[in-house]
Amino acid sequence: MQLPLFDIERYPRAYVAPFRTQLLKWIGNKQRFAHEIISYFPASFGTYYEPFLGSGAVLGTLAPESAVASDALKPLVEIWQMLNSRPEIVKQWYRERWNDFMSGDKVEKYEEIKAAYNFFPNAADLLFLSRSCYGGVVRFRTDGYMSTPCGVHSPITPASFDKRVDVWHERTKGTKFVHSDFENIVDEAKAGDLIYCDPPYSQTQTILYGAQSFSLERLFETITRCKNRGVYVVMSIDGSKKTGQVNVPVPVPEGLFEHEALVNCGRSMLRRFQMEGQSLENEVVADRLLLTY
Repeated sequence: MQLPLFDIERYPRAYVAPFRTQLLKWIGNKQRFAHEIISYFPASFGTYYEPFLGSGAVLGTLAPESAVASDALKPLVEIWQMLNSRPEIVKQWYRERWNDFMSGDKVEKYEEIKAAYNFFPNAADLLFLSRSCYGGVVRFRTDGYMSTPCGVHSPITPASFDKRVDVWHERTKGTKFVHSDFENIVDEAKAGDLIYCDPPYSQTQTILYGAQSFSLERLFETITRCKNRGVYVVMSIDGSKKTGQVNVPVPVPEGLFEHEALVNCGRSMLRRFQMEGQSLENEVVADRLLLTY
């Protein structure tokens, strides 16, 4: 289904400056173009909801006064909850693991931290793994086992990470972080509120935690209820890949969304992971941004 393109001259929109400072690395991270996504948001809205939080790129760039953010991965949500309530602990988590990582063979130390996480999934280990794994691709098996190998890069220093924690703590201080399925959270939204959905993509993000059992149909049903209540909904979804040569079909229900935009996402993070050392000139990805208004 081809929707009308969003007319940027006709609709008043929200504008924010680019915010490049990542806290976490994550597959599908929107940090580089979060400000562009936000430019399609309504100029004014009530509470902001982000039910597929991940790295929180759009949330952190928007820095809303009132927000509810959630994710199905409990250790990930616990990172954000601790950032909100006790940021010094988040700094300590990273510093302890960075010091251990730098004290010996990096690959061996990384595997030790990953093994500790897989034995008992927890926020502290996941935090460091997200910053030190290969390509920032936090990959999970169907049983929840994180399988990404060690990255070739050196993770940022604790001093640098501390500064990021301070910035992100300030930008997310108006946010309530919840461990929850998306449906439970967005059903709380009221008329005039805004929901941004960045769910697992059908052909590119099946390695995400819980993505193997994710139901796009159930998400569309939830969005329908939200639209009927007068809630604004913006959704990122598969658009095109292979530098525009391949369009990814998505079964969007007729009449659910009013407009769409196309957001250039640059070279695929996942393909960078899969094609180590190879050219990515033909791996540019563009996402569809679907809007219920």
